[in-house]
Amino acid sequence: MDSKIIVEHKNPSSKEVDSKSLEKQEKILVNGGNPLIGTVRISGAKNAVLKQIAACILVPAKVTIKEVPPLLDVFSMIELIEYLGGECEYKLESEVLSVDCTNINSSYAPYELVSRLRASFVVLGPLLGRMGHVKVSLPGGCQIGTRRVDLHEKGLKSLGAKLETSHGYVEATCPSGGLTGKEIYLDIPSNGATENLMMASVLAKGVTVIENAAKDPEIVDLANFLIACGAKIKGAGSQRIEIEGVKLQDLHAAEHETIPDRIEAGTFVIAALATKGNVLIENVAPSHLTSLLSKLEEMGAQIDSPKEKCLKVKYTNRLKAAELSTIWYPGFPTDLQPQMMALLSISEGTSIIKENIYEDRFSHIEDLTRMGADIQVTHNVAVMKGIEQLSGANVIGSDLRATAGLLIAALSADGASEVRGLHHLDRGYNDFTGKLKVLGADVKRVKLDI
Repeated sequence: MDSKIIVEHKNPSSKEVDSKSLEKQEKILVNGGNPLIGTVRISGAKNAVLKQIAACILVPAKVTIKEVPPLLDVFSMIELIEYLGGECEYKLESEVLSVDCTNINSSYAPYELVSRLRASFVVLGPLLGRMGHVKVSLPGGCQIGTRRVDLHEKGLKSLGAKLETSHGYVEATCPSGGLTGKEIYLDIPSNGATENLMMASVLAKGVTVIENAAKDPEIVDLANFLIACGAKIKGAGSQRIEIEGVKLQDLHAAEHETIPDRIEAGTFVIAALATKGNVLIENVAPSHLTSLLSKLEEMGAQIDSPKEKCLKVKYTNRLKAAELSTIWYPGFPTDLQPQMMALLSISEGTSIIKENIYEDRFSHIEDLTRMGADIQVTHNVAVMKGIEQLSGANVIGSDLRATAGLLIAALSADGASEVRGLHHLDRGYNDFTGKLKVLGADVKRVKLDI
């Protein structure tokens, strides 16, 4: 099934856009050295929206989600919901998505759809809770290292489900009376496991407690979305989340506005500093970026919040080196590590980055060194001696955030660069090239010569 997106126009006519047509073989031509100057608005959080779309499976009514960015991952999740029997309407101009899962009629999520993005695996919990049985392909997404699903399985078994993994699929079945609430302890504060178990518990009997839960803002936003639909959830944002099960008929239609994308916001903060710019970033929650902003201020960056939901980033002097370790929220996010490495490559002194989340998230280092960066790697630790300026080169991003990091490096570099891997970039950044152009970047997106 091809998911369709309704494009709003100022005139009464409309047209349909096939989401697959957005997936083009392209590259970005960058002439580096221009400071980013101006104002940019951050889109809704991809990692929040995808889980809210999955949560719609639980609700036998029409749900409206605002601030839904037009990303490849979003279109893939919409297509999966439609495959399961849900109805979706996405208004591109207003970025509003309506989802109606009243007549959902399937609990099978095939490899062809799930393999496109990691986040689609979170349909496991809501499908199991709603349908009593589910068969979901093991997930895909960026190749940045092992992403555990054992925590999902362990938690669902605690709720009474029977699970079997074979031939690349996880198949789960509820007992005859449905899932039953229980206290679950997660070995690590996994986002996906927290989300899957929280959604599975919405329709379970009794009370479920998730200990050592993920604390990310996207977890809180998912809980707020479910609460708006009639779920009973307490403690989201803390290490202990409590879900009191409700009946299917207790869940109802609702409207919800997604939080701003903290990773996109952080990417623009870093890009402004890397290019010696002066940028006002709108629709941002500074409290979601405390670890990043604190580290940048430690390096000498000047960052202010002149008004609500805004950040003002102004380059004043060359930044100093820093040490950082990625860790679960509220620690430094792994999703900003490649972008930060690009900045540290041109900061004064020797910097150290320790990657604690994904073992394969240093794929961008080879391309950064091609641009002149001085980086040495031992296992999960990268040591970089800052140079004055990178040199333009042709580079290829191997995952979403690596591509963003290489683009920042190209923007700051002397000379021309070509950045490829845009099918990764389009999964997580809404019109990145267009936003950069508004800020004065000399960038052009063109088709590959093949």
